[in-house]
Amino acid sequence: MTDKEKMPVCADGEHSHPEIVESVADRMADEEILMDVAELFKVFGDSTRVRIICALFESELCVCDIAELLNMTQSAISHQLRVLKQARLVKYRRDGKSIFYSLADSHIRTIFNSAFEHVME
Repeated sequence: MTDKEKMPVCADGEHSHPEIVESVADRMADEEILMDVAELFKVFGDSTRVRIICALFESELCVCDIAELLNMTQSAISHQLRVLKQARLVKYRRDGKSIFYSLADSHIRTIFNSAFEHVME
């Protein structure tokens, strides 16, 4: 069997392009990083978490303020904030008995701006 006969055939009947495949494979991120990116997108897959992030674009807020703003219970907001903290998307600071939440860094705003641009095209 010749090398050409060993190459997989694409749907259009053409053989694959091993040099392109190898070049792309060399530049792709490690599997662990790709899994982390997939997990990040899962966090963004919940509309409540997206609403919380959008609220935090505007101001640092405590749980009770977020709950009032989104018309939800403080318990539900606390649960979602825990997920956002674990994903390193929000940070918090204590002021007396109150805890205020804010975006962890500017990357989050960049991701959302790109998403908004894409959706509004």
